[in-house]
Amino acid sequence: MSQTIEELITQWQDDTNNIKKDFVFLKENLDNKSQVNLEFVPRPGVSYSLRAVHAAQKKPLFVMIDVIDDDPSNRWLSVCFYGEMITDPDEKGDLIPGGLLGEDGYCFDYEESNDADIAYIQQRIDEAFSAACKE
Repeated sequence: MSQTIEELITQWQDDTNNIKKDFVFLKENLDNKSQVNLEFVPRPGVSYSLRAVHAAQKKPLFVMIDVIDDDPSNRWLSVCFYGEMITDPDEKGDLIPGGLLGEDGYCFDYEESNDADIAYIQQRIDEAFSAACKE
């Protein structure tokens, strides 16, 4: 049986960089967006991937939030978007040519809890959500 996102959150004990609360914050914001479906893809020891898609979208997602699990006591997030769905005015993301399901994307690595950085990522999620609604 595959692990659920609720089980991941409940079992996530070691959190030296306070990433868990920010992951939950991002997930709850996605839960509150209309017509969004969430898919959870667990790969213990590698990553736990939360993928959000809007009902109007042709693409398979508008944001992918990966909990990188190479060290369970020091997990971090990689939040990725299709390149044409967001802007990155502060140039905090990394351009990943062909790296998001075969298309160009931007990924934002989030390794330690920081209010300004999580707000910036949430703005990118809102931007991608708006683009997804128009697809």
